[in-house]
Amino acid sequence: MASSRAPVSPLRPGALIRIGLPKGSLQDSTFELLKKAGWDFSVNARSYYPTCDDPELDAMLLRPQEMSRYVERGALDLAITGLDWTVENGSDVEIMQRLSYAKASRSPVRWVLAVPDNSSITSVKDLEGLTISTEVVELTRKYLARHGVNATVQFSHGATEVKVPHLADAIVEITETGSSLKANRLKIIDTIMESVTVIVANKDSLKDPVKKAKMDAVCLMLKGAFDAGAKVLLKFNAKEADLPQILEVLASQSLHSPTINHLAEAGWIAVETVVDKSFIRNIIPRLKAVGAQGLIEIPINMIVM
Repeated sequence: MASSRAPVSPLRPGALIRIGLPKGSLQDSTFELLKKAGWDFSVNARSYYPTCDDPELDAMLLRPQEMSRYVERGALDLAITGLDWTVENGSDVEIMQRLSYAKASRSPVRWVLAVPDNSSITSVKDLEGLTISTEVVELTRKYLARHGVNATVQFSHGATEVKVPHLADAIVEITETGSSLKANRLKIIDTIMESVTVIVANKDSLKDPVKKAKMDAVCLMLKGAFDAGAKVLLKFNAKEADLPQILEVLASQSLHSPTINHLAEAGWIAVETVVDKSFIRNIIPRLKAVGAQGLIEIPINMIVM
């Protein structure tokens, strides 16, 4: 019987691990995150083998839909893919990190059950004996089984929104904002799964101390870069007498207790703290109102806790 293990070609000389990077909608955001984490990857339009300024990484571009299979078989040591496709494939891999980013946002994506706006279908129970079109056949079958519904699930090669109502009664499709479904006059009946980007590793590779150390380092730096994307460093000066009010404003917004240093001029302090970027529009006016001066907002590339 032929082995199901994928052929494994030798690593590029000097490389410690082979990493799979997502080809498609996640590619640009993943390359941007890697750059913030300290790795500069580049690839021309016709190549599937990105170059990297780290000789210890040997990279390949692959579709997220199949990435976890190659990690499980050992063709890849590490990969950045989707939790949805890892579950869909039933891959026996180690999820080392979850990073909630997608093509256009830092929010999870959803696989949803959708039907035409004018459909009489209002719940999964109404799909008994009907046909569903989707790319995630196994996820959909498991969802139907949980609800005790028997329906035909057809694999869709893409353009799934157009399959209803002429080729299927309903679809299970991925959405980030819901705008594409609305544009195609579809309504969401239920959410089947929320998915995030994950870093998955081959379990045998993790038994190698050298490989594991490198994979741990990649995960640590990517998590640090990802976390930093939602934070900013806030710096300002204030009179020491105003500190109690300033600390009250910062109490629920700072990542940790702020750093406070005394200035050369007696009675004055310098304050710096890390806060959520989304709070800035509210917190700066409040700090200004209680005596903060010279407020500066600085982007952050890395936060390692």
